[in-house]
Order: sequence, then structure tokens, then C-alpha cells
Amino acid sequence: MNLRDLRYVLAVAEHRHFGKAAEASFVSQPTLSGQIKKVEEELGVTIFERSNRSVEITPIGEQLLIYARRVIEQVEAMENLAKAAQDPLAGLLRLGVIPTLGPYLMPLILQPLRKEFPDMHLVLREEITEQLLIHLRHHELDAALIATPPDDDDLQEIALFDEPFWLAFPAKHPLYNKDEIYEEDLPVDQLLLLADGHCLTEQVMGVCHLDQSSAHDDLRASSLETLMQLVGAGFGCTLVPALALRGSWATDTGVILRQVHVANAERRIRLVARKTFPRALALKALAELVCKHLPNTVRKVVKG
Repeated sequence: MNLRDLRYVLAVAEHRHFGKAAEASFVSQPTLSGQIKKVEEELGVTIFERSNRSVEITPIGEQLLIYARRVIEQVEAMENLAKAAQDPLAGLLRLGVIPTLGPYLMPLILQPLRKEFPDMHLVLREEITEQLLIHLRHHELDAALIATPPDDDDLQEIALFDEPFWLAFPAKHPLYNKDEIYEEDLPVDQLLLLADGHCLTEQVMGVCHLDQSSAHDDLRASSLETLMQLVGAGFGCTLVPALALRGSWATDTGVILRQVHVANAERRIRLVARKTFPRALALKALAELVCKHLPNTVRKVVKG
């Protein structure tokens, strides 16, 4: 049994599918299956119950996964410590980002990142907050850009910037003649939202004082781009984070945008990582680079 085999085991546990785990591990499925079978034979236990439709983790498998994650964590800590001693701005950095931020922030920072830190190998993963935090805890990510407090004593955060919300509505809407939007103007009965799981959904509902019982469930989009297409087609209105005003829909969908003057009509973007992550200088440099390349539509917290 070696570290590679433990990573195969953790990959199957994450994906609950041998084919997907093999793809994520960049090996063939027979290779991955064979190595996991060897691990099970060596330990004398069954870690996974296999069927044609699903993969389930056995009770003893759940316990072994705890130790496997600890082993990988400690080895990665050793490797990262050694890399940090050499150059904390070099090597692999696995960064997660939420879907309502990634398409609009990453184009601003990717080229500067390559220019300023040519020896840093950035790997991006775009998922909702809950999944990003799971990947952080399991040492599958080094850091993540999210819009809600992590609420985890094992994680640290660097506040980056506050991103105001704008109201988006179709061109023929009664609000067209208003230059600015106040709380009494918010068309809460016409509000369109992203699907559950997106932190933006809860934030918008908070600004508009909505709860689940008053939210409209007949039209839910899985992406911000689709949501804006619905707005442009006249299905309703929504609140949009300021960086998303750079999206392609802003010029070709007939969506009208207005500033919102409502208390807490914004979200705070932060960079989160494990407290044990040894490359603090890399996190600081990334935070400063992000804020250095932000437009003036957001308010920086970290100087860049």
C-alpha cells in the first residue's frame, strides 16, 4: 500500500463511482479498481460495496477513510512545508471559486497571476460553497474564493472586497425611468433566483426579506447567465453582483441595470484556507493580486 493507493481510495469515496474516480485520478478504471482491490486484500477488509448502479462505503471503510485522509494530510503538510521553505509562490496551488464569481473575477486576474508568479501552477475548481468547503477540509483544495463566512474553526479567511448588488430587470419594466433603486422599489413579487445551494440565492432573499415560503420556485436557474437570459426575456427581475455586470449578457440581452440603495445589499468575498496551510505568503500574495486588479464597482478590503 502506498500514497497513490490511498488517493485512489479517497477518490472513489468522493465520487462514489469507479469510472469517475479513475478519470479524476488520470488512470484507467481497471488500474484503479485493481489497486483498490489490493488495498482491501492487504487490509483484509472490504472498503467499498460494489454494484452495477452504485458504490457504497462499508462501516469499516468509513473508519479507514479517516486515517487515509490523515495520512495524506500529513504528507501534504510535509511537502508544502518543504516547498514553502524554497519558494512559497512556486508550485501547485489548488484554488476553488463559486460559480457566481469565477466567470467574472478570474478573467481579471489569470493573466496577471501568470505574469507575477510564473512558477505558480494554478488549478481551478468551480463549485458551490458547500462543496468547496468539503474539498478544503479533505485537503483536495488549498484555498477557495467564497461569499459567506466559512463557520469552521479549522479554516482561516482573508476578507478581499465587498461586492454591491444591482437590480436587473427587462427593458419595458415600470422601473425603467428610475435611476436608482431603494428598498420600497424592489419588485420582490417578480424576483427570480438561482437554484438552491447557491449562496447568492440566500443573500438575495435576505436583502429582499424573503423566506422559502415566499420564494418563486417555478423558475430557478442553475447559472447566473441563464438567470439573466430569463430576465431579458421578461420573466422577472433579480439582483446581480457587481462583477457580473461584465458578463456577455450585459450588452446583448436587453437587461436594464440600476444601482440598489438598500442596507446590506452586497456580499463580502473572502479567500479561505485551512489554518494549517503552510504557504501563508502565497495566500497573502494572491489576496493582494486579486484586489489590485478589481474594477471600481466593488469596495476593496485588502489593499492591492
